[in-house]
Amino acid sequence: MIYGQAILPSRLAFMSPDFPFKIFSDPEIKGIVGPPTFVNRTGSSCANLIIRCRSQEQSATVGHRTYIHIGVTKNSCTFAALSNACVPEHEAGQCEGRWNAVYKHVDAFCRFSRPHTVIGTVIGIVSVSLLPVESITDISLIYFDGLLKALLPAIFMNIYVVGLNQLFDIEIDKVNKPRLPLASGEFSMEIGTAIVALCCVLSFALGVKSQSPAILLALLISFFLGSAYSINLPFLRWKQHAFLAASCILCVRAIVVQLAFFIHMQRYVLGRPIALTKSVVFATAFMCFFSAVIALFKDIPDVDGDRDFGIRSFSVRLGQEKVFWLCIKLLLTAYTAALAVGASSSNTYRKKLVTVIGHGFLASILWFRAQSLDVENKASVTSFYMFIWKASWII
Repeated sequence: MIYGQAILPSRLAFMSPDFPFKIFSDPEIKGIVGPPTFVNRTGSSCANLIIRCRSQEQSATVGHRTYIHIGVTKNSCTFAALSNACVPEHEAGQCEGRWNAVYKHVDAFCRFSRPHTVIGTVIGIVSVSLLPVESITDISLIYFDGLLKALLPAIFMNIYVVGLNQLFDIEIDKVNKPRLPLASGEFSMEIGTAIVALCCVLSFALGVKSQSPAILLALLISFFLGSAYSINLPFLRWKQHAFLAASCILCVRAIVVQLAFFIHMQRYVLGRPIALTKSVVFATAFMCFFSAVIALFKDIPDVDGDRDFGIRSFSVRLGQEKVFWLCIKLLLTAYTAALAVGASSSNTYRKKLVTVIGHGFLASILWFRAQSLDVENKASVTSFYMFIWKASWII
């Protein structure tokens, strides 16, 4: 769009500072000696853009251009010229519709991938990959290449696991999680199956390409446990059994992610002999608590659908209130242990102080939030569940 000024007798009309566009003088309208005759504005998207910025809704035609009226002063008018590049409304609507469709598909895929689990996987791998580092010289291009080789197949495997669970839980999710794309109908069964299959293939392809036995082992264990958790076949569908369901999540989140990717970075990237350090042992033990809590807590807001479809979770069997406070006690135990380890470690006084204050602060927030939570309120419980995930990211 081209913007200009109509110069009327002895006055200049200035563009409003609200307009983020350059002012220019249009020679075709400089010779106007009186106010132009206004006609109804054109139906172009350019005109609509201007009119949304100004209350005036008139335009004037001078020569081969149409000028949209922007403002008036005592002896002057300010106009914007519509260039030939203006897009008709129906074409603009089609363009907007295409962008909306793209946005909806991206949004649906993000919800399908369960982003909090993907973020947890990424942060877990990145943090444990730092533990074998002994000096700043270890942080090199080789290090980042090894980290990327670990992250990509793990992310695809994560999407495979959560996507597979949705494929077998469509009816349950219509009750428990109706915003998920398969439950809401945004994705068809065919699309969901294609995404899950593609992510599985990409995960193993990248795992083989990494040439890291530790990564391949982690992917195989995650694939087996994730499939056994969800697939509705004899001897499988472990999510129906509370202990097996919790064990699957704890094994992958607390043990496989911590140890397999630590060994990958230590042995197959940095080229050092395998040796489990105190830091990785502490991280694994701490994540055992968090993973157990995540496995228990995730079912608290889902008791209605789980009960209707025969999923005997701990929340269904013991009640939401008991499971909730069990989770809080487990987390407070983990934070207390972390405080004790931090205070008694051989680190410098500053590091000890940071560890003690950090874990103490998180434990305090956890306790105060727990006091006011209504376990019957699904939205509040879900919000608290996401808080637990976020707390696990910053241990």
